[in-house]
Amino acid sequence: MAAPEASSAAVPTLMTNNTLRNAFGGVLSFFILLLIGVLAFSIRLFSVIKYESVIHEFDPYFNYRVTQFLTKNGIYEFWNWFDDRTWYPLGRVIGGTVYPGLTLTAGTIWWLLNSLNIPLSVETVCVFTAPIFSAFASWATYLLTKEVKGAGAGLTAAVLLAMVPSYISRSVAGSYDNEAVAIFALIFTFYLYIKTLNTGSLFYATLNSIAYFYMVCSWGGYTFIINLIPMHVLLCIVTGRYSSRLYIAYAPLVVLGTLLAALVPVVGFNAVMTSEHFASFLVFIIIHVVALVYYIKGILSPKMFKVAVTLVISAGLAVCCAVIAVLIALVASSPTKGWSGRSLSLLDPTYASKYIPIIASVSEHQPPTWPSYFMDINVLAFLVPAGIIACFLPLSDASSFVVLYIATSVYFSGVMVRLMLVLAPAACITSGIALSQAFDVFTRSIKFQLPGLSSNTEVDAGETSSATKEAQNDAVKTEKAEETSKDRPSRKSKKKEREHVEKPSTKTKAEKKRLLALPLEASVISLLLLVFLGAFYVVHCVWAAAEAYSAPSIVLTSHSHDGLHVFDDFREAYAWLRHNTDVDDKVASWWDYGYQTTAMANRTVIVDNNTWNNTHIATVGTAMSSPEKAAWEIFHSLDVKYILVVFGGLVGYPSDDINKFLWMVRIGGGVFPHIKEPDYLRDGQYRIDSQATPTMLNCLMYKLSYYRFVETDGKGFDRVRRTEIGKKYFKLTHFEEVFTTHHWMVRIYKLKPQKNRIRGKTKKSKSKTSSTSSSKRSERGLFRHGNVFGGKEAQNQFCISSILGLVPCATTGPPKRQI
Repeated sequence: MAAPEASSAAVPTLMTNNTLRNAFGGVLSFFILLLIGVLAFSIRLFSVIKYESVIHEFDPYFNYRVTQFLTKNGIYEFWNWFDDRTWYPLGRVIGGTVYPGLTLTAGTIWWLLNSLNIPLSVETVCVFTAPIFSAFASWATYLLTKEVKGAGAGLTAAVLLAMVPSYISRSVAGSYDNEAVAIFALIFTFYLYIKTLNTGSLFYATLNSIAYFYMVCSWGGYTFIINLIPMHVLLCIVTGRYSSRLYIAYAPLVVLGTLLAALVPVVGFNAVMTSEHFASFLVFIIIHVVALVYYIKGILSPKMFKVAVTLVISAGLAVCCAVIAVLIALVASSPTKGWSGRSLSLLDPTYASKYIPIIASVSEHQPPTWPSYFMDINVLAFLVPAGIIACFLPLSDASSFVVLYIATSVYFSGVMVRLMLVLAPAACITSGIALSQAFDVFTRSIKFQLPGLSSNTEVDAGETSSATKEAQNDAVKTEKAEETSKDRPSRKSKKKEREHVEKPSTKTKAEKKRLLALPLEASVISLLLLVFLGAFYVVHCVWAAAEAYSAPSIVLTSHSHDGLHVFDDFREAYAWLRHNTDVDDKVASWWDYGYQTTAMANRTVIVDNNTWNNTHIATVGTAMSSPEKAAWEIFHSLDVKYILVVFGGLVGYPSDDINKFLWMVRIGGGVFPHIKEPDYLRDGQYRIDSQATPTMLNCLMYKLSYYRFVETDGKGFDRVRRTEIGKKYFKLTHFEEVFTTHHWMVRIYKLKPQKNRIRGKTKKSKSKTSSTSSSKRSERGLFRHGNVFGGKEAQNQFCISSILGLVPCATTGPPKRQI
């Protein structure tokens, strides 16, 4: 009787040790996750520390403007807002053409903070929304990876995502774009899908549909989710892994998720009418057919089951043929076969360059180069293959999803550099799994070979926990046997026999793991190499966050031998427009600068970054590509009063309009056939020097960019193109220069009135016209002397407070109009 008492006494001790170990591990994991969240937030604050709290890039300014309107006027006015300051004279219905997730999220945060008497401005909330949600994305990555390979892999993946440069590039403080919240929604949706797949819980299935709805509200990349999950479901069915848990994880997502997605105005009936969603419906039908087959198999005999399967397959094929015929008829009626232009550019990388040049003109839509992979995911590119192998040992439903996720994201990132953002979470998950498995192997090998370990302590933590579970099961079985069974001696004898059998098996496991252990020296060296690899990754990520991805595009800097130079020409130009033009004036520029002009200058623009109307953008491109007189007529017909041109030839800014000019020609020529790209090329080369074509030298873009440029150095040397311009001395007859920023980066021209161009009137009108033009020339000459050549830079120039929208400098006098 002594042996059973000893074993029963050992069970509570093992249970207590296991409970304490789990509790300590849970608390430690919580604090590690908290530190990971702090790391994810703080590493994205370099832009605020080095510059200021300012919105970055172009699209975020539109989101900021919409958020301002939402917080000021309420959600009802937001859904019905018709913006007449964009796409003149067409306008834009904002509520029905935006993904409202980002705006509603930031507006809710602002409302909550102000409800708690924390008076933060809307701009401050917008600036810090992305860093906050980067911490949420890291925690969601932990939850997802934990469901696949355990807590250790989850913590490793979370810390990798917190620092990965590809995600930092879209989530630094001030990067107020849709991806700021969409990546968190993407990862969290995948986590809830895997959680439902592992548990079969309808509660998690409902949460999964709600998370998918939030993703639909946030970003057009939701189509990646609604195609990846059906692919995984189909993979599970084909490989014989169908289960009721798989049905519960997928069917509610298709039904409830599609209904919720249709509630988003910008999506609407596209959730059921476009080809991007057809895969989910097809797999929805297939999974119901498979479920019906399994149900029939359970209630019928094998013979009857064969007959039923024959009938089901026959009827199913007929129904499928009818459905496919209807779908083919619907798809064939569409010019793009039901696919959007952006989706077709993903499936066919050459589609955009052939048919939609406006998509191909965006730099982030270009295919990435190999160095960009090392820049954006660094050493993770080498760890991903090891993580994929680890997912197969063993292969489960969750790990197969991760393999499918990394495979598809690698393909899409190779098509479009912007989708490196989708690859980053998958790379972090697989790399986290690989690192966790590697650390486990190396540390276990070291532990097995450390001197002084007795044979009783050779079993690792996993074996101890398994032994504890076995002891608990034995104790429960013993108690039940004592209470209810009459044949107690036989059960005791069986238990003794089982104990004798289990003890050698435990030793056998330990011996097998000892045989699988690596040599001590190799394990130590491998651990040191992994630590060095992690340190290199941290250094690279901090450098990328501090130097590569934290500089806002609206405030530029450069380093030279005499210190740091700040180029604030964009805000200088927008401030001039805001203070020196009428509130109803229309400003034309290339579509890249439309959002900033509307948000910062508060002026009506012809086109902007929404790019929904290709014909309107082609009209502006045609005007820029045309001679001066034809361009004046186009802009005059659009009621344009000012033209804004970005020029970087003086300071070496490469992203100027001259470098983008060929895309203006291509987009304009796609709608207006008289614009032909070969007319602007010399022997197939794009040139602006003396060998440039006459069409190039006489187009409006060339003249507005290089007007008076020869006066800067006497040669007209373009630092971006590294050559002297071809046409140096010319005059403008239909446009007049009204403002050029300090570094010549932004130049603003005004259309001359039509009366200044008509000759043959009375002498009185001629004298009046000449006096007016001479006074304007004298004013313009005074302005040039004061602003461009640096003689008296205080004249017609605003100080920093004026650029930020405050009061003008005392030396400038009051502005013409302050809005």
